[in-house]
Amino acid sequence: VQLQASGGGLVQAGGSLRLSCAASGPTASSYLMAWFRQAPGKEREFVTAIRSGGRTYYADFVKGRFTISRDNALNMVYLQMNSLKPEDAAVYYCAADLHGTSVYWLGNQYDFWGQGTQVTVSS
Repeated sequence: VQLQASGGGLVQAGGSLRLSCAASGPTASSYLMAWFRQAPGKEREFVTAIRSGGRTYYADFVKGRFTISRDNALNMVYLQMNSLKPEDAAVYYCAADLHGTSVYWLGNQYDFWGQGTQVTVSS
């Protein structure tokens, strides 16, 4: 399984970005997919996740601003980020769990990780 994240960049506070994650693998559409982020000097943290059937989960700090979605036909996962804040700046990683863990917020539950894409938010 390979994950390829893209879409990061520089945006002003209040702006929007859409991240994409392309997943390979014959059963990629069945994976639990998630986005995590890590800012300099901070631990990696859970952002959002989506199950194959579309159920979604969000960290409190992104509720109402970020939206995760997936296109199972294309094996793609997206993260639409609106109303970005300087504190959202981080490297964003997509991750895949092949077994559908219930503890979706724990990074150690995920089997595969993308390379990360940098999001920078200017104030």
